[in-house]
Amino acid sequence: MDSTARKDSDGSTRRQDLKRQASVANNTNDLPKRPKLVHSIPTSDSRYPSDAKLTEETKSSFRLLQLQRLVREISNGDDLADADTEVVRAVSRLDKALRRIMNPTADRDIHKTHANELGISASHASSPPSILDKTLECAVFTHPAMSNNITMTYDRFELLGDAYIELIATKIIWERFPKLPAGRMSQIRETLVKNETLAGFAGRFGFDSKVSVPPDYNTPSKRWTKTKGDVFEAYVAAVVLSDPVTGYQSAESWLTGLWMPIINGLGPQTGELRAKEALAKKIMGKNVKLDYIEVRPSIQHKGGTQTFFIAVYLTGWGWNKRLLGSGQGLNKAAAGDEAAKEVLQNDSLLLEVMAAKESTRESNNVIT
Repeated sequence: MDSTARKDSDGSTRRQDLKRQASVANNTNDLPKRPKLVHSIPTSDSRYPSDAKLTEETKSSFRLLQLQRLVREISNGDDLADADTEVVRAVSRLDKALRRIMNPTADRDIHKTHANELGISASHASSPPSILDKTLECAVFTHPAMSNNITMTYDRFELLGDAYIELIATKIIWERFPKLPAGRMSQIRETLVKNETLAGFAGRFGFDSKVSVPPDYNTPSKRWTKTKGDVFEAYVAAVVLSDPVTGYQSAESWLTGLWMPIINGLGPQTGELRAKEALAKKIMGKNVKLDYIEVRPSIQHKGGTQTFFIAVYLTGWGWNKRLLGSGQGLNKAAAGDEAAKEVLQNDSLLLEVMAAKESTRESNNVIT
């Protein structure tokens, strides 16, 4: 082949190559483009307010929370089953770092035993844990009469919060008093979770001034006390719901700190309240009565606790409603038991009553 023929052949080959490249480029343009990733909170999710309503700080918190949830799902799932060791370690480090960022005290609390948490001082309960979802927080402080949307009031949340509070209180009492019978445990739990106690906590943190209620609703009354208790229960539920990773631990630690002064004020709890039973065995007889009577109004303390005052009176063995002793406690049963203990510890009084008992019996035997 001469040089002229070779040139024509090379030129034809180059033109064919250019046509093929153009064809490939056209086909590539026809392929669907990869969607651009947009890092924002999904506006379709009703749990979150719209971007327009969020500050940059709030947006950042929500993004971190979403990342935290994703990392937690990966850590607990099967995604890392065949992963490289370095990847597993990296995910673990990221999980720990996110915990420290989202809740600085959570990492410490998670690694404490519950027994150590029971020694927490009241200062640790100086401020409540945050609700990470602003929509939930709004609902917590909205009375059911102020909205037709049931999901935007505390109505449903207080039911869930009540369950969490009951569970946490029971667990604390169970571990703090391992030898206490169920009946006494229930009495202590009632002291911790009753409306008066929770309403006192709500007032301490200003929840009563934040809640939106109908006009003239927030006047001192049993209704207002219950409302404040309901708001507190709803707040606990929202803390847990807004942070599935560490929310429960945060609520548990916070409640433990609030309750510890009350629990410590109960004194030793070694068994059932049996002083009344012991006193009855020593003193009681036919037509003899021991009356436990409230001798003065109970005192309401800050935080919702009360002190009751009970005295025990004897009718029989020659006496009519003779005062034997008195006691005080966080409930009437405990106060009555303290009154019986005081009598049992008064040796001279017991000897006097027992002597009268024997004398009366002997007189009756002589008569018969």
